[in-house]
Amino acid sequence: EVQLQAFGGGLVQAGGSLRLSCAASGFTFDNYAIGWFRQAPGKGREGVSCISIKDGSTYYVDSVKGRFTISRDNAKNTVYLQMNNLKPEDTAVYHCAAQLYGSKWFCELWGPSDYWGQGTLVTVSS
Repeated sequence: EVQLQAFGGGLVQAGGSLRLSCAASGFTFDNYAIGWFRQAPGKGREGVSCISIKDGSTYYVDSVKGRFTISRDNAKNTVYLQMNNLKPEDTAVYHCAAQLYGSKWFCELWGPSDYWGQGTLVTVSS
């Protein structure tokens, strides 16, 4: 059974940092792109950052470039999202997801066959 467990969210003041973790199990990690997506209240899903497990290439949405860093630990089947200099507009539920044979462009090209984990709430106060 494919499982993606995201954790590490919380309440932080603007300018603060959080690190999200996505633990994956039940599939061959090396064959999947892993991504972080978020959904703020009243807004649609947005691809935040994605990483190709095959070659390590990464994608960041413009609004988080220079502040967020995605990384992976293949030995632990885990992907991290380090979020620095958080802003109130980063407040959202963050989900991790996996796409078979995907690339960093998973962040813009997700579909119904992808795997999604439960979300973790990030709240940034001003």
